[in-house]
Amino acid sequence: MADADDVRHLALALPHVVEIDSDGFDFRVADKGFVWSYPERRPGTSRLIRTDIAVLYVGDEAEKQALLLGEPKVFFTTPAYDGLPLVMLRLAQVNVDRLKELVTDAWRMRAPDSLVGDLDDGTDSLSPDLSRADQ
Repeated sequence: MADADDVRHLALALPHVVEIDSDGFDFRVADKGFVWSYPERRPGTSRLIRTDIAVLYVGDEAEKQALLLGEPKVFFTTPAYDGLPLVMLRLAQVNVDRLKELVTDAWRMRAPDSLVGDLDDGTDSLSPDLSRADQ
């Protein structure tokens, strides 16, 4: 089971990532967000930052629908995100290896080609021992 600390560790291990000051987590590459805490909005109440749910950039509507339909217990969306290439991820429903894949894919889709080469050239500092076999 993954959590906000795992998101932070994985995101910051990617090249050229900046963490934006927030009540949860918010990571950008080249001034473009790729993973952040879900700002849940409920009528009549102030927004609640959910660090147990990550918003991920997925690139396009086809990828979004594939994730939503293929794994509805893991991914969801809300009307506020209609038409946007974003999904919400229930962190407790994935292990760290899967989270690494999702965060890295989101980073790749937002990073300029000139920065993607830094990851592909082996400057990726994500360590292989990050996965936790007990979860």
